[in-house]
Order: sequence, then C-alpha cells, then structure tokens
Amino acid sequence: MYAVVEIQGSQFKVTKDQKLFVNRIDAKEGSKVSFDNVLLVDDGNKVQIGKPNLSGTAVEAKIISHLKDDKVIVFKKKRRKGYKVKNGHRQFITEIVIQGISDKKPSSKKDSSSDKTTAAKKTTAAKKTTAAKKTTAAKKTTAAKKTTAAKKTTAAKK
Repeated sequence: MYAVVEIQGSQFKVTKDQKLFVNRIDAKEGSKVSFDNVLLVDDGNKVQIGKPNLSGTAVEAKIISHLKDDKVIVFKKKRRKGYKVKNGHRQFITEIVIQGISDKKPSSKKDSSSDKTTAAKKTTAAKKTTAAKKTTAAKKTTAAKKTTAAKKTTAAKK
C-alpha cells in the first residue's frame, strides 16, 4: 500500500516504515505528526484519487531528527567584467518515518443526505429559472401588444 501526500509544499510517494527527508517541520523530535493532504491512495486492489485531495485519509509520521542538508554552492559570474560571487547555503530539513496510512471511509448516511440537499437545490434552481423565463416572456408579449396598439391608433388618426 502506498500514498501520494503533500508535505510542506512537496509531494512524496510514501509507504509504511519509509524514511523521508522533508523541509523543516515545526515540531519536536520524537513527536508524531499527521498529514491530511493525501492526493492518492493505492491499496493493491483499488486506487483512490482525490479531487484535489482525499477527505478522511491521513498519513501518520514520527519525527526522527532535525538537521541541515548538504551545502549548495551558488556561483555567479559575468564574463569579461571581472564579476565573480560565490555563495552557498544549507537547507534546514527534517527526517521522518512514515508509521501508517489511515483510510477512513465516510458513512453512507452522510452521502445520502448530501444527495438529497443537492437534489433540493437543483429543483429550486430549476423552478426559479422557469419562473424567470415566464416573466420575461410575459413582458415581451405585453410590450408587443402595446406597440401594435400604438401603430393602430396612429394609423387611425391619419
């Protein structure tokens, strides 16, 4: 079983008991953290894909240590100008171990109630649109009657 989860702005494919190095997490070493921004879960039989994420699914992890990544050298140069700048930095990272992927399935009662409310909203919206169409059609017919009556009266006066 694996999952694709977003941790600190980066997406990772994780499995149980996997070690990861991620951007620094603000928590103490040895504490447990939970990531609920799960994008995909594959349990071998069924693949669930979120839109954009899966609700009720979380990935639990334990923080092992906080450390710094390898040094990255930033070298800038402009040729024939005598300009050279060498800088470097070390990114703060956190080592975590994935302890498990929990998949909580929503109850069917909530799904049926939400279906009923969306159906009710659709019917009221349909009623409003038909009522609006009827009123605009009535306005158009009365306006047409008025213009034809005005034409007849002007013709009769001549």
